[in-house]
Amino acid sequence: MKGDRVEIVVDAGDTTRTYEVVASRAGRRVETAVRRGVVEVSEVTRSGSVVRTARFMATRVLALVEQPVPREDSSEVKAVPSGSSPSPRTTS
Repeated sequence: MKGDRVEIVVDAGDTTRTYEVVASRAGRRVETAVRRGVVEVSEVTRSGSVVRTARFMATRVLALVEQPVPREDSSEVKAVPSGSSPSPRTTS
């Protein structure tokens, strides 16, 4: 989803550096993977094509913060209890 974001904090010797990978367009998402000592963060389209990838040595990564965009859940829809009807609106 547009707005998905991953922040990566990396040890750069005497300082730290922070990188961000953001889903820049609607329908894209950000995926993370750790393989063979490498942390890989990719922006992916709906069809699964990788748009861009950031790779870091796992031994240098200090923090990996995933910040998904808040999504509306259909189960959070307010329901009217059975046997009662919604209160009518009155106009004055």
